[in-house]
Amino acid sequence: MPRPPLVARSTLSGVLAGVGLVAFVDETVFHQLLHWHHFYDRSTSDAGLVSDGLFHALGFVAVVTGLFLLADLHRRSGLVVGRWVGGLLLGAGGFQLYDGLVQHKVFGLHQIRYGVPLLPYDVTWDGVAVVLLVAGAVLTRRARPARAASS
Repeated sequence: MPRPPLVARSTLSGVLAGVGLVAFVDETVFHQLLHWHHFYDRSTSDAGLVSDGLFHALGFVAVVTGLFLLADLHRRSGLVVGRWVGGLLLGAGGFQLYDGLVQHKVFGLHQIRYGVPLLPYDVTWDGVAVVLLVAGAVLTRRARPARAASS
């Protein structure tokens, strides 16, 4: 017998996976591959590496938690796919906007890049975040529980 969709849980699972996914991309691309910054750049390089490790671990916990919730939703036949995808985009965009505004500007933990004019980087970073948030909000709002996965 089909169970009712779990709308809020579908959204939460997607949000957690989105936060962790963007944290993973940020850590891998900007911290490790490009060497543009560390999570915390106001101390030594060693402190920056430790902060990167903690950041990466928390992002990993968010992804794993979101995926465990997703597996539980599948098990209960309660997944609302549109809400999950919308949540994924909301989590990704929300984290990226938080990073760009709060961590970069308010707290000054790090900048996207050093030694270059920041405005194009900031506008791009925050602009992509807003696009992700808007897309996530639209998908989440349009998703109907009737579109729940039946597996």
